[in-house]
Amino acid sequence: MGYLWQGGPLPFLFITVLLGGGAAMASGRAMARAWRPFWRLIAYMLLLAAAVRFFHFSLFGGTLLSAHYFAVDAAVLILAASAGFRVTRVRQMVTQYRWLYERSGPFSWRPRGH
Repeated sequence: MGYLWQGGPLPFLFITVLLGGGAAMASGRAMARAWRPFWRLIAYMLLLAAAVRFFHFSLFGGTLLSAHYFAVDAAVLILAASAGFRVTRVRQMVTQYRWLYERSGPFSWRPRGH
């Protein structure tokens, strides 16, 4: 499991998953509410991953400039942000266009009557 975290699972779970993932989900919801395109969310999550990497470095003595751990952090944050974005976008579509769309799951909608 050393491929996912450096210095143990607790710093990874606390900094990356809990704090970073929470911020990423909130960012995803905010981007969806503002009807921003999804690609912008990816750019913002790369910036957030740099901040998360800095927290690992400053609080727990992790490696600051590690492409591997940056990619792991970015992947977790993009996944959390994507979930927040998609859930919010589905809610928007089935609420604002209820005569056209119905929910077909937590991450998707379909045309009404299909």
